[in-house]
Amino acid sequence: MSFRPNAAVPRIAASPVATISAKAVLFDMDGTLVDSTAVVEQVWGEFAARYGLDIAEILHTSHGVQAGDTVRRFAPVGADVVALTAELGAMERVRTEGIVALPGAADLLRSLPADAVALVTSADRILADIRMGAAGLAMPATAVTADLVTRGKPHPEGYLRAAELLGVDPADALVFEDAPAGIAAGLAAGIRTVAIGPNTGPLPDGVLHLADYSGVSVTTDMDDSGARRISFRF
Repeated sequence: MSFRPNAAVPRIAASPVATISAKAVLFDMDGTLVDSTAVVEQVWGEFAARYGLDIAEILHTSHGVQAGDTVRRFAPVGADVVALTAELGAMERVRTEGIVALPGAADLLRSLPADAVALVTSADRILADIRMGAAGLAMPATAVTADLVTRGKPHPEGYLRAAELLGVDPADALVFEDAPAGIAAGLAAGIRTVAIGPNTGPLPDGVLHLADYSGVSVTTDMDDSGARRISFRF
């Protein structure tokens, strides 16, 4: 899988109504399908308080990236990054209060062909299962979690692997993402990317931005070649 940060990327025209067709759909989890804000802020707040760090700066830069990368960036010199990351992960796994699905996410997932959907998350598999379950969402059969990649977002490895597992060209897929690191990963993979929610940061020109999935409708049919086509209307 090659990282092509300067490659030409197909982007989505931002308009009041847009229709997009794809052969596969790739979702981030936290902030994209699952609202886990309360838990994330609580755990990172405790980490920041322990070491006298700026919680606002941590939250600003940690969204959408692997926990280990954030610990490595902010932990004091000489700290055991592996042990700290494991400790934070254990804290997150037992805290589920306040975790909910984004509006429309459950209906959208149910409307999609199961073999055309993948989850691509910076959480490990255990945490992903816990949070999807807490939000009442079914885990897609294809999931690329943090423990399955060597380079986390904003590197595109996870999205490229998901497209490969689903047997589609990246240009035929569609990504839903909420965080700057994840949006950058989707675009770097050459995948059309839709931004979700309030934490996207400044977006590249033409990237569609949705508050949630409440106004999204989906139809599935066949194109002229007989291949399945999933059409989204926003």
